[in-house]
This record gives sequence, C-alpha cells and structure tokens, in this order.
Amino acid sequence: MKKPPKPKPSQNPSTEIPANLRRKAVAPRPYLGHVIPEGSVTTRRPNSSSGGSSNSPKLRPQGQARVKEQYGNPSNLIILGGTCRGRKIRSPETVYLRPMMGKVREAVYSSMRSFGLYTPEMPVYRHLDIFAGSGSVGLESLSRGAQHCTFVDLSEDCCQTVEENLKSLGYDDYNHDSIEKNKVVCSDFLAALRDPYNVLNVAENTKYNVVTICPPYEEIVYGDLLQALSTCPVLADDAIVMIEYPVELNCLPHVIVSNEDVENKKTLIGLRNRKYGRTVIAMYIVNPTGTLDGAESRPEEFVSLR
Repeated sequence: MKKPPKPKPSQNPSTEIPANLRRKAVAPRPYLGHVIPEGSVTTRRPNSSSGGSSNSPKLRPQGQARVKEQYGNPSNLIILGGTCRGRKIRSPETVYLRPMMGKVREAVYSSMRSFGLYTPEMPVYRHLDIFAGSGSVGLESLSRGAQHCTFVDLSEDCCQTVEENLKSLGYDDYNHDSIEKNKVVCSDFLAALRDPYNVLNVAENTKYNVVTICPPYEEIVYGDLLQALSTCPVLADDAIVMIEYPVELNCLPHVIVSNEDVENKKTLIGLRNRKYGRTVIAMYIVNPTGTLDGAESRPEEFVSLR
C-alpha cells in the first residue's frame, strides 16, 4: 500500500495566524524532575527499607522545595560548548521546569553556526532569552561567544537562579567593549516584547540579533507570541529568532507578518522547522538583507509534522 504523499508548502503562504495558534495548546507531557504540579502523581520510587516499590506514590505540589539529598539536580544541566563547556548550572528550587534537551540545544547552536553566527565576522552582540528558566539557553550562548544576554522570566525564583548561574560561570560582571552587563528581568513575555524599552530598561537604539523562546507549551497562546514578535522594535534586521513549540500545534507559519497597522512591522521568514521527538524547533530570520549567507529559507520544512 502506497504511503500518502507529504504535504507541500503553499506557493503563496498566508500571513494570517492559523486558528489553532489563536488558542492555548493542548500538549500534555509526563511530569519529570523534582516538583510535580498539584493533581498529578509521580512515578513510584524505590522503598529504601524494603528494596521494593512504594505502594503509595507521592504527590509533590508545585512550588514545594525539593529534597536535595533525595532528588539532587533534577535536570543535570551542563553547558555543552564554548569556554564553559562541561560546567554545571543550577535549576530553580521551587519551579517545575522542562528545560530544552541537550541534543536539541546542541542542534540549535549548530544551526546558528551554519547561518554564520558566533564567528568573528558575525558575532552575537545581543541575545534575548525569553522564558529563561534556569538560563541554560542564554548561558550556552555566552559560553559560545555572545557579547551580552538579557534573560526574561516571570518567576522570581527562576530569575534568582539565573543570577546565581551567571555568577558561578563568571558572567555576572561580564562587559564586552560597549556592551553592558548581562541582565535578568522578571517580566511577562508579552510585556517584554511589546514595550521592551521600558520593561527591559534599554536605550531606544538597542537591537538584539538572537532571540530564543522556550515557553511552557500549555500556558501561552502562540498566536499572541507571533504577533508580538512581528512588531517588536528591538529585533535587528537579520536577527535569528528560535521558537520551541509542541508537535500538537501541527506547524508554525513559514512567514510571520503583523496584521496590525503599526510602524516598523517586521517580516519573519522561516529558515528551519525540525522535530525532535514531540518538540519542534522553528527558526526565523527577521527582515533578511542577505548578510547571513547561510541563512536560506526552507519552506518545505514548514509543513505538517504530525
């Protein structure tokens, strides 16, 4: 029996945000790590006294601090490349996170390198890491040569953890020529994208040339995120924007353009859209000028992945 043909990308892609992106995703995942949200049950842990499995799985409500002696570092996060390769970083004590898998993080930075970034000819002068969590994605960027990173997360515990990780890696006082110290901002993601000059406390000529966004899948509306990106004034021309999303959303658009009547609208063109298990990574270039030779659009990747 012949397999059905793969869907082909549209020759005239619409810039309208699809209906499935205008509502919250339904993308349940099994709970991992040290803190389990209220209403779920952990997998059974060995009973130390009997050597067998416990008959009563423990309920660990979200926000409860982990028992370090029992659970250790829930994510075992390390920096994968650059000057801090192999260094461990902390995870928040009281926030349930699902950090980007190491193999995915490596693939993301491999793609960025193929675009020409993280080189002497095309340095990453400013990185904006939204939904920073422990800061693993932005810290990886600094290790690989980024001159500055602004970390954004709504959780105060996550922001404190990023501050501690910056200090442990020696980036808390990091200044590079005219680029200011790395900063951590406790804010909602939409506020940071819609009003970055006030929320991020940056000058009006500030531009970022890398943006990474790894949201909790079921807690945001991706359509709102895409619209905010398409009007965000701090995105530089040729900036690379990486968005992580669940395969349940089917596929993000190949071209993102704001449908709002505003000045300085951005056009985001899809470069990569690749699936890693049930995680999908989409990478876009903003207002491409041709400066990044390796950043070629691949519309054939922006088709159904389910």
